[in-house]
Amino acid sequence: MSHLASPRCGRVRQFRPEVRSSFKVASRRSVLRLHCRTMSPLFTQQFNSHVEVPSAINDQVFSPQNLEKVFSVDDFDAEGEGNDDREAFMKAWNEACHSDVPATFLVPENKRYLLKPVNFYGPCKSIVTVMIMGAIEASSNRSDWDDDGTTAHWILFSNIQNLIIRGGGTIIGNGEIWWKNSCKINAKLPCTVAPTALTFFSCNQLRVENLNLINSQQIHVSVEECTDAIISNVMITAPEESPNTDGIHVSKTSNILIKDCVIRTGDDCISIATGSQNVSVMSIVCGPGHGISIGSLGANNSVAEVSDIIVDDVTLEGTTNGVRIKTWQGGQGDVRNIVFQNIIMRNVYNPIIIDQNYCDSLVPCYDEKSAVLISGVIYKNIKGTSASKVAVNFSCSKTLPCQNIKMENIRLVGEGGQSTESLCSHVMLSKSEMVVPQLCV
Repeated sequence: MSHLASPRCGRVRQFRPEVRSSFKVASRRSVLRLHCRTMSPLFTQQFNSHVEVPSAINDQVFSPQNLEKVFSVDDFDAEGEGNDDREAFMKAWNEACHSDVPATFLVPENKRYLLKPVNFYGPCKSIVTVMIMGAIEASSNRSDWDDDGTTAHWILFSNIQNLIIRGGGTIIGNGEIWWKNSCKINAKLPCTVAPTALTFFSCNQLRVENLNLINSQQIHVSVEECTDAIISNVMITAPEESPNTDGIHVSKTSNILIKDCVIRTGDDCISIATGSQNVSVMSIVCGPGHGISIGSLGANNSVAEVSDIIVDDVTLEGTTNGVRIKTWQGGQGDVRNIVFQNIIMRNVYNPIIIDQNYCDSLVPCYDEKSAVLISGVIYKNIKGTSASKVAVNFSCSKTLPCQNIKMENIRLVGEGGQSTESLCSHVMLSKSEMVVPQLCV
């Protein structure tokens, strides 16, 4: 057996002979160094009581002693020289996913790997850590994508339990070739689907940390139908004018913590869609972009359910919205138990907004009798500057007014301390203390 001391972890690491020969010394040292550095703190201490600690995401799961096999994509003939390396990635994934012991799928540092759309499917036999230390780049050739415009995903992880994604590397979407063909950029073009850069579908006990994503084709990270997830220390960057480039999108997911991220995009920094509950968003820097949104919900007369959301310790800079709840007319269901607190706004348009008449359509939206009910929303300790005269806007449904809305310790002024205003329509406030601007209800 070979022993490698780890002063940061304070323990001795052991590797079998076949493992020692499976990857280069430099990559091995980098993997071990990163594991020790990122696993030392008990991340569970950073949860608040709003989200339960996932039972399988603990020190035992992430212990360096559990690292048994490393499958580097280079060992499966990935080149990192501008040619499609999808086949090598799939071969490495197949071995890692079918390993009887915990495995690391390694994307080595100092290389840039080109990938066409790729799907990584589970279930896997053991825990898999995807260690992205280099760069992964999407093809900028539209002929490498489906011609009918139906490609929904670039990199997809599906049906994998206890998946860990980390490494400090970069995922590059080359979204420019998609943005210029968006109907939001050119209204004469048809509206088609652009790929999401990184999608997690039905991945329970998920952890994503220490990654960079740049210029996604559309959404950067999408978490769909997952349970017990943590996303932390992720940086997401796209131009302010890039269409539909949401940072992190959460849909039909429960018990998820998003924390310590910097997101600068052309759409919502974080969007929370129907079917989501027990979502905590903490210590986020957002902007440019469209702010942090719950919704949109209820499109095409659909039923929407979102509950138990907390957005805490967030800074928004130069965004077109601050904290927003948006629903379409004609929808059904409810949004309840929402907390927005400890938020700083810097030159933000529409800092606080509920819009139950949302209409993101090239054709007019018509009045409907049904609506998604919004109730139990708390705004607390929100301060800063508004770029718009209206700093608080409650545009609620006449059929189902917003109910039990509480506001406490709010101060939103214009640049230089100029006065701001509020607009209120069909909203029922249960508490209002120390609020600037003065509320209109």
